[in-house]
Amino acid sequence: MEYTRFERVRIIGARALQISLGAPVLAKDVEGETDPVKIAIKEMDQNLIPITVVRPKA
Repeated sequence: MEYTRFERVRIIGARALQISLGAPVLAKDVEGETDPVKIAIKEMDQNLIPITVVRPKA
């Protein structure tokens, strides 16, 4: 699925909030990284974020 830039930002923001509140990090190559937004971006690039986008039918 191709995400719009708005969907991408919303997903990254939601995942960064989850990480900052203590959710487990799903990406393996983030050793030493402390910024939740950068971790969420890496997870998004690796398609690891368990968030689904539901679009209304037009």
